[in-house]
Amino acid sequence: MKCTPKILVISLLMLSFGMTSTSCKKIFNKEERSDQTGWKYDDPEWGGFSVAEYEEQALGPGLVFVPGGTFTMGLTDEDVTFEWDNIPRRVTVKSFYIDEAEVANVHYREYLYDMSRWYSQSFPEAYYKALPDTLVWREELAFNEPMVETYFRFPAYNYYPVVGVNWNQATDYAIWRSDKVNQMILVERGILNPDPEAKGSDVFSTKAYLSGQYQGNVRKNVADEETGEERRVTNSDGILLPAYRLPTEAEWEY
Repeated sequence: MKCTPKILVISLLMLSFGMTSTSCKKIFNKEERSDQTGWKYDDPEWGGFSVAEYEEQALGPGLVFVPGGTFTMGLTDEDVTFEWDNIPRRVTVKSFYIDEAEVANVHYREYLYDMSRWYSQSFPEAYYKALPDTLVWREELAFNEPMVETYFRFPAYNYYPVVGVNWNQATDYAIWRSDKVNQMILVERGILNPDPEAKGSDVFSTKAYLSGQYQGNVRKNVADEETGEERRVTNSDGILLPAYRLPTEAEWEY
């Protein structure tokens, strides 16, 4: 990730599953058989192997699609200093989703708000660990004290890029965002109830939910195709989105 000195601008992305191979775009239906074995899907008399109907991955909030391709990565102009670590090379990048704009101050403050209300009693360090370094604005030959004092929290800068965030903080933000997005998906589908009072270990986590460890405010689970009984959502249902993460160097440059 490229950044200006002492200032990190977060730009998160989410990989697109099944975007680069036409064979992965096949849409299954309940009457279909396996191309490999000939056995029927979703039929108890034929073994009951279930395949969810799936057209394409849903678009996460704030993301845009970037088609993959091949480009020359590294220095493409004359290198007078002969840098050894910037040798031009051809790189192929898979298709992916990336944020349309940088993560803004208001978005990061939303993250801090959750850290405070979730862990203020059980793990208060979580909030202080996530705070951005507002002193990055200070320079020896410049007067930037107004930015130090107002940039992150003053409403006029709500949608300016958050700065003073290190790599570890950006990674933690991506984990929080992944969980918040997936929780909202389950709420909108009527599977979970909103649980604004959750704290500590009761806070929704995608990994905890998929592993069966999350015992939150469940409204109604999905019906199993084979037995008709309610069950938790799994990755095979294609409902939950992949985790957000930081771009690789190749993806960022592309």
